[in-house]
Amino acid sequence: MDYYLNLLAWGDKGWGDELAHGAAITILLALATLPFGVALGLLVALAKRSSNAAIRAVGTVYTTVFRGVPELLTLYIVYFGFQIGLQKAWKGIGLPGSIEMPAFVAGMVALGVVLAAFSSEVWVGALNAIPKGQREGAYALGLSRALAFRLVIAPQLLRIALPGLGNNWMVLLKETSLVSVIALPDLMFWTGRANVVTKEPFLFFGAACLIYLVFSILSAWGVAALEERANRGFVSGVGGQR
Repeated sequence: MDYYLNLLAWGDKGWGDELAHGAAITILLALATLPFGVALGLLVALAKRSSNAAIRAVGTVYTTVFRGVPELLTLYIVYFGFQIGLQKAWKGIGLPGSIEMPAFVAGMVALGVVLAAFSSEVWVGALNAIPKGQREGAYALGLSRALAFRLVIAPQLLRIALPGLGNNWMVLLKETSLVSVIALPDLMFWTGRANVVTKEPFLFFGAACLIYLVFSILSAWGVAALEERANRGFVSGVGGQR
């Protein structure tokens, strides 16, 4: 038992500090990706509900592509494909040296565009759930489309979309493990390295499993608290006000 505890200890002889650092990178990546992916998803949802057929087609193609392509492949395309494109563009305009895309940025972009594709469906459902009469009432009061969305639609939108977005967050949290393949030192990166050095796969992969479970449990509590707060004062089915 002491042998395993020493392997998980902090300091030069243990891997505890590396695992903690990797867990921090995992959370930071997920938190950085969430607003980017959710905001982009809202734009895609608005495009899919546009009155312009071309814009609707763009939104539909976007969600079809990024929901159908594996996340790992998207990550490779962003990290390696965009990297090559940046290098060629850099040299093409005659600038000295070279330019590289950091692994953290590549992971955020790749996971963000995939999150946007899935969250757009949540936004579309939430937008459809808001009665059309509320928009018409806002226009009748003289509000522009932008003001009607900001003052009437948006306050209700997040409340309706929150459960679906919470599920998207849980999926995103797990998908951050993919970035270890581009050498971003996240939790899975350090778990794999510790396993290679110590030849103790059950110990370190089990520890990573527990850390992800803790993240998921805390996230579930947080989302539940947000939903409860967002639903305060709203009628709940047949039970009256909450």
